[in-house]
Amino acid sequence: MTQSIPNVLTIAGSDSGGGAGIQADLKAFSALGAYGASVITALTAQNTRGVTAIHAPDPGFVTAQLDAVFDDIRIDAVKIGMLANASIARAVADALRRHQPKHIVLDTVMISKSNHALLLPDAVAVVRDELLPLADLLTPNLPEAAALLGMQPAADEAAMVEQGEALRALGARAVLMKGGHLSAVDSPDWLVQESGTLRLGGPRVPVKNTHGTGCTLSSAIAALMTQRDDLASAVADAKVYLTGALQASERLDVGHGVGPVHHFHRWW
Repeated sequence: MTQSIPNVLTIAGSDSGGGAGIQADLKAFSALGAYGASVITALTAQNTRGVTAIHAPDPGFVTAQLDAVFDDIRIDAVKIGMLANASIARAVADALRRHQPKHIVLDTVMISKSNHALLLPDAVAVVRDELLPLADLLTPNLPEAAALLGMQPAADEAAMVEQGEALRALGARAVLMKGGHLSAVDSPDWLVQESGTLRLGGPRVPVKNTHGTGCTLSSAIAALMTQRDDLASAVADAKVYLTGALQASERLDVGHGVGPVHHFHRWW
């Protein structure tokens, strides 16, 4: 474990409403004791009601951002979120192969909560074939895991583990299969690693404000990876943090749709 404050980089899209994407990532990093840097892969016109427009920058500009960060700043962990299209996904993969950061968390962001596509279909293959093998941890929800595998979403926990193993076979060193889409009383996740599988249970928090939960969890894990003794501890502590952020989300009054979680619930 590093003794200094970790520097964590988020590679993701911007959410103008502040609840997900780059904005959520930087808040989670700060809340968990890490310094956050950012590379923006897309601009979204977005609020709590949905996404109204997306602008993707030239892939060369994404590369320029990545090189600028890595050429100057020690990066202890990377979180990857929204990638928008195949060209940007490929640019990110190329840069990460060159710079070789120690830890990479890949959150396969494909569809927003308002059902807006955040990853074009031609980019799914690039994420699967080029980015997935670079990941220390992949954090798909059930529809995302199914899209990567070309299968139907897992309907139970046994199928979650099977699909997690299948994703590991594609090159990811570990997979956190998120069970929020299961019709279960709780919200179980399964951590699938070479050393075995671990069930991480958690309460299903009955709140309206759930915007940015996936971004926040993956960012929390990235922030904690260099501050914990092993991946399982980082994931478990990140889940506890997210549960608290969900439980406190109704203290925020942000927008008229699905509001954000409360990233600073321990301090405000």
